Amino acid sequence: MKEVPIFKNRNFLMLLFGRIFTNIGDSFYTVAAMWLVYELGGSTFYTGLAGFLSILPRIIQFLSGPMIDRIPLRKLLVFTQVAQGVLVTLIPIMAYFNILTITVVLIVAPLLTTFNVFVYPAQLAALPRIIPKNQLMKGNSLFSLSYQGVDIAFNALAGILISLIGVYTLYIIDAFTFAFAAIFFMQLSMGVENRIKPSEKQKFIVSFKSYWEELKEGSAILFNTFFSRLLAGAIIINLVGGATFVVLPAFASEQGGAHWYGFLLAAQAIGVFVGVSIAPYLNMEKYRLGMIYIVAFFISGILWTTSIFMPSMLATVIIYGLAWVPGGVVNILIFTVIQRLIPKNMLGRVFSAVTSISGLAMPLGSLGGGILGTYFGSSTVILLSGLSVTIVSIIWLIDPIVRSIPSTASMDENTFTVVAK
Repeated sequence: MKEVPIFKNRNFLMLLFGRIFTNIGDSFYTVAAMWLVYELGGSTFYTGLAGFLSILPRIIQFLSGPMIDRIPLRKLLVFTQVAQGVLVTLIPIMAYFNILTITVVLIVAPLLTTFNVFVYPAQLAALPRIIPKNQLMKGNSLFSLSYQGVDIAFNALAGILISLIGVYTLYIIDAFTFAFAAIFFMQLSMGVENRIKPSEKQKFIVSFKSYWEELKEGSAILFNTFFSRLLAGAIIINLVGGATFVVLPAFASEQGGAHWYGFLLAAQAIGVFVGVSIAPYLNMEKYRLGMIYIVAFFISGILWTTSIFMPSMLATVIIYGLAWVPGGVVNILIFTVIQRLIPKNMLGRVFSAVTSISGLAMPLGSLGGGILGTYFGSSTVILLSGLSVTIVSIIWLIDPIVRSIPSTASMDENTFTVVAK
């Protein structure tokens, strides 16, 4: 049977367009929710609390795997979009009847994130069912491009739209994006899908326990090698990244309005995108991985710190975006190391452990950043965040274990048997 080109594969196009509209909905909601919380609460404490509640469900994302493997994917994708659309519609309706409170917004935020715990892994799980194996690389690349591209464009657009048409109108538009995503997902033809039958419930419980044991094995690899040092850096980045994220609405408000909030988020997405894009062309395999991390964190920390001292807000946006480029580079390097040297049967549990352990810091950073912003101001939180990243790089420079981490070209399986002292 003749293979269908990927862009002529109707199933793939439906999944891709559904993903794009899902991403647009998430971008609009993220910006709108944080801005609305700041408007209603008038304090970074509430944006910190909103950030904490929104990010918290992501910590358990690794637990969604066994469920996604057993639930019909098309129904799951459609249900998540409809549910998210209903939730975001509640906000402008309640505002119209003057019954909207900040409590409602804070309750809706984690509910929306909880649905995303399932929707994004479900999209990736659906991809191999609708395109042949030799097209998976291209399919994944298009997925990644759509995700990064939407973040870059629609984070900025969301901020501009709030300034032009108001935050509640943006919520209404957001509801339509989820509706469009649901319509596209409804067109998917997935064939016969797995379901949990009553006789399989016990097997599901056993597999879930096995999954937990595998996660602990992945964590052991991280903590028993030099990865423990690098993981500490990832935790710090997530901690201060969460702190900075929740004070950006206040910082943007002080500098002129919601459009600057959107531009700051877009600049961050562009920075990560540039770092990820240039990493394969930097030929960094011959350099010590430890020194690459030290230099990358130092550059990022300095740019992050100095961004708030720029003479114009445009310059602040540019410098803040550049601060995220090194992070994109080192993420690609460390993921490549893990993929090349960790046994394939342990990759899932190692990546799950990395995501879960480092992700724990972000909600805590959001809550802490919101509290600090209340007392010391948003600029101080951004300044302290940048300084923290710089300090991590200096500590690594002093640490002989980090300095001696070899180049990726000279690493082998034995690299991961060296216990960090």
